[in-house]
Amino acid sequence: MRLGRTILALVLGDITEQTTDAIVNAANASLRGGGGVDGAIHRAGGSTIDKECLDYVRRNGPLVSGAAMWTHGGNLAARFVIHTVGPIYRSERESAPILRNAYGACLELAGRLGIRSLSFPSISTGAYGYPVETAASVAIDTLVSNLRAGSDLALVRCVAFTPDVHEASIRALREHEGAR
Repeated sequence: MRLGRTILALVLGDITEQTTDAIVNAANASLRGGGGVDGAIHRAGGSTIDKECLDYVRRNGPLVSGAAMWTHGGNLAARFVIHTVGPIYRSERESAPILRNAYGACLELAGRLGIRSLSFPSISTGAYGYPVETAASVAIDTLVSNLRAGSDLALVRCVAFTPDVHEASIRALREHEGAR
């Protein structure tokens, strides 16, 4: 789907194999490479990511939920990794604003870095327990709203690791477009 100058693509795949300028990591606050997406990115990217994350935490403390920071991509095809901490799901009212902030902070940082293409995983839907359907709705709504407002990004890719997450993203996009 084209949103201004940006193409929004929903794909099934592995975030660590994306060839966009940057990929987003659904990180934990300590930036230490836990399980799921976070662990996969740290393993695939190698020691560069680990070192830069450790340096960041030493200088700034843990990354706050809804914020974003970046490292180089190390051994990944992507030049950069944008790390963000999504919310641990408690309720939609409490968690949705933090999830929106996480996606928005990544887009803002990508703009500051001059990134032209960016791939997102499904943030907070693994160990953090955010229900896939509602997380997809928040993600799509946030991305579409931000990209329609204007962006220098040529491509934003939502990369689902499993078919259920991919299908939830497709449904969320259809619902968003139907509500316009």
